[in-house]
Amino acid sequence: MPRRPTAQNGMARRSSTGLGQLTLVEHALCPLDAGQSLQENLVFETGYYFADKSRHYRKASVRVTCPAGLSPGDEFYLWGLLALTCAEPEPDGEFHATPHHCLRRLGLIDQHANRGGRQYQQFADALDRLAQVSYASDAFYDPVRGEHRRVRFGFLSYSLPLDPDSSRAWRVAWDPVFFDLVRPLGGQFRFDLDTYRSLDPAARRLFLLVSKIFQRRAQTPRFDVGHLAVDVLGFSPTLAPRHQRQKLQRVIATLAAIGVVESPAVFERCPDRSVSIVLARGPRFSNPSAPTIRLEADSPLWDGLLALGFDSAAARRLLADAPHRVVREWLDITLAARERYGPGFFKRSPQAYLVDNVREAVSSGRTAPDWWHDLRTRERSQPRPLSVVGSEPSRSDDLVDHSGEVLRRVTEAVFPPDTQPNTPAEGLVRSIR
Repeated sequence: MPRRPTAQNGMARRSSTGLGQLTLVEHALCPLDAGQSLQENLVFETGYYFADKSRHYRKASVRVTCPAGLSPGDEFYLWGLLALTCAEPEPDGEFHATPHHCLRRLGLIDQHANRGGRQYQQFADALDRLAQVSYASDAFYDPVRGEHRRVRFGFLSYSLPLDPDSSRAWRVAWDPVFFDLVRPLGGQFRFDLDTYRSLDPAARRLFLLVSKIFQRRAQTPRFDVGHLAVDVLGFSPTLAPRHQRQKLQRVIATLAAIGVVESPAVFERCPDRSVSIVLARGPRFSNPSAPTIRLEADSPLWDGLLALGFDSAAARRLLADAPHRVVREWLDITLAARERYGPGFFKRSPQAYLVDNVREAVSSGRTAPDWWHDLRTRERSQPRPLSVVGSEPSRSDDLVDHSGEVLRRVTEAVFPPDTQPNTPAEGLVRSIR
């Protein structure tokens, strides 16, 4: 099996980036005021301008329905998780990772931070709100077909372990229509996630819009100030025009201070008495930061392998030698078996069980056991716990499975003893190649 590029040969690299969708960043997803946006059953109506095939400017209508409300800060998790998903060796519309891995990669905690805390709860709450969003537009640009289309989609769905101390990954599945609009190069752009994280919500939204534009041209189109303040940044439409200009000036000054746009930005009064503005590209976009080497710990599977008992060398070799999807599936199976049935489930060790099954899946197409599919079905049918931190691990009676001994006998029948590995984990990893 060919080895994939690793950090040692310097071929796999990444930057600290977020991933934006070209049409979505043209407008706000919810009001900028969290007091309004976090209301239940929020319906947010906005729009954006685009040029049709005849080069005539039209305004598209957008309706964002948020049953649990939506915070402006939730957009950070949306763009960050999209970037992590598309950075995978084989992005397939699903992302599996521990919350610790996600928050560390997004820069919200460092590698030495304790697992748990308010960041975990904020992450889970944001996922819950994003999973309930329904987005509709009458002219969304489809980069594959090269045309504007009427669309309606959600963003994502998720599956989280009920046990807050579980080592199993959190599963995020992207809406297939949405992900197909993001995945093509013509439907996405990358931006500096560290800069984005450091800004307030209004400046974040303007930063995304100009990041998209400045990658192709030195100036923005001429923006109507009312449209920019209300539709793009999410300020209240009831603000007086002069107050809209004042707030917009402060946002522009924030971006000018870090070199994103040139300063000063000049407001111009048009013949129809409206006010417009053009923003020029700042020096930051002329000096992009150098990419950094991708580390093994950047893999969302790294935390799970270490939690299972692999040392760094064995985990590194397994990630390099086996397909990502295969390792991802059997890692979850192994962690689930250990947490539900205990160490007695394994003939030798969890590490040997994982490596042997990965090897057989690669060489002969071994598939996941039925009990794991049943477990995932049960987990999907269970509501998310109200809190993911600070509570005692608990399992409802219908989730407690006492059939471990039966399953072990079934496993022995399917995988006879002579197929079980007899070499250390490091040697088994080598045998996958």
